[in-house]
Formats: sequence, structure tokens, C-alpha cells
Amino acid sequence: MKKVILFFAMGLAIVSCKNEKAATEEKTEEVKQEIAYASFGMEINDADALSSERMMEHYKGLKKGDTVNAKMKGKIIEVCSKKGCWMTLDMGNDKEVMVRFKDYGFFMPLNAEGDVVVNGKAFVAETSVDELRHYAEDAGKSKEEIEAITEPKFEYKFLADGVLLAQ
Repeated sequence: MKKVILFFAMGLAIVSCKNEKAATEEKTEEVKQEIAYASFGMEINDADALSSERMMEHYKGLKKGDTVNAKMKGKIIEVCSKKGCWMTLDMGNDKEVMVRFKDYGFFMPLNAEGDVVVNGKAFVAETSVDELRHYAEDAGKSKEEIEAITEPKFEYKFLADGVLLAQ
């Protein structure tokens, strides 16, 4: 009888010590963080928008008179302080893009700041002294700063038909 009890106790100990690995299925849901945007001009989305670095590669290949349809992301440096009729975007490496709006069909809020997605045509152009002074005046620059502009400037430009402003 002692042998039966001992055998039963050993069997119970073996069964209870069995290391059973339960296969757990982890469900990972891909959560895409949606960004809220204020939309201006033509209705666009942020899908397939080029980063500022990739867009600069396109700009480097452009010559005066060339245009390329594009959608890009950027960070606002400055907005026209009178009407919101233009803005400049930081493209990294001390490069910036002057963005104007197609047919003056829409304007940006005067206090706009942060990230934007713009859709339209990218091009390069030489900006005249008069136009540079006009932009400086719109930006609220001092008379001395405006008068210091004496040479035309080669610039990266963008004519936007739609803008998304991250909120």
C-alpha cells in the first residue's frame, strides 16, 4: 500500500511540475496617428507628401523656367503679416521656399505657424529687388533692412493650390 501511495504521489508531482507553454497570440493593431489639419484652397490630403529633404533634391534639378507638380511637407518660417498672401517654409540646411497661392484664391492665417502640407507647382526663379523689398515691407521689416536689399535673389518657389495646416 505504501508503494501505491508513493507511486501516486510521484505521478502527481510529475504531472503538476509539467511546464506547459501556452501559445498566446498577440494581436497588434497598427494605430496610425491622425493629424488634424485646417484646409485652405483646394481640398488635398497628406498622403504621398514629400519630405523637405526629398523636395530639395527635386529643386536642385530645376532650371529657370522649369516646373514640377509636387506635394510637400514643410515648417512655416514666416507668413505675410498684412494679408497672409505668402509664406516661407524651412527646407533644412538654411534653405527656404517662398510659397504663394494660386490666383490669390485663398490666404493663410496671419498667425499661422507649425507644419504644413502644400500641393501645387515647384519652380525656381530670380526675384527682383523691388519684389524683395515689397516682401520685406509685408513682413514688417525696418526701413533700414528694406533699403539694404540691393541685389536680386535666386529663390526656390512654390505656387500652391491647396494647403493643410497642422493644428
